[in-house]
Amino acid sequence: MSDKLHKTKGIVLRAVKYGETSMVVSIFTELFGLQSYLVNGVRTATKKGSGKANLFQPAAILDLVVYHHESKQLNRIKEFKWGYLYQHVFSDVPKNAVALFMTELLGKCLKQPECNPELFEFTEDVFEHLDRSSGTVMANLPLFFALHLPVHFGFRMDDNYNEQQNFLDLREGMFVTGQPMHPHFLEAKESAIVSQLLKVMQPEELAQIKLGHDFRRHLLQRLETFYALHIQDFGTMKSLPVLREILG
Repeated sequence: MSDKLHKTKGIVLRAVKYGETSMVVSIFTELFGLQSYLVNGVRTATKKGSGKANLFQPAAILDLVVYHHESKQLNRIKEFKWGYLYQHVFSDVPKNAVALFMTELLGKCLKQPECNPELFEFTEDVFEHLDRSSGTVMANLPLFFALHLPVHFGFRMDDNYNEQQNFLDLREGMFVTGQPMHPHFLEAKESAIVSQLLKVMQPEELAQIKLGHDFRRHLLQRLETFYALHIQDFGTMKSLPVLREILG
């Protein structure tokens, strides 16, 4: 039985050189979830060839025509083009740092090749907002993404914050009364900000949440701990030290 052709959107998570001219690309697709593809002839020495490789930068949003076979670990791409042409994400250093953080975090959460259209739509929307954003919105986007992503993986934080329940227990993913007996929690001020961020539905609203650089950096570090507690073999985020430096 031959592999069928399908049209799908995809968000590039990472690309690895393969042989002289090819790449193996990990892409979060709208139709099939996480997939790996072998892309031939995109790394030739000609100008045309190098232009093709640029399409497979992390965070690129592509329109794809792909061969798909359920039992194959590595499928092929027949056609590819920009699905959304960024104006700033690849050229602006802070925005690129945010994009790399988001692609790495998404990649660490995606374990199985399962279709998840709501997650795809959410991720695509945040990347497009990143491209258009500036100032406070851009600086808060990593926090927004990290706090809203768990909804799609079954370990969401309950926004049950109030004056009494003002410690965020990172193990339980909920706000609790009194300091937990373990070290994985947020103090009252951090918890209040997380509750605010959880209420944000559209990235534009992030402009209202003014945070200091050190506070933002610390909160990102604590959210890495939250993910490590809930996702097996999560490890550490390679992009986080760079992001913390740039957003500082």
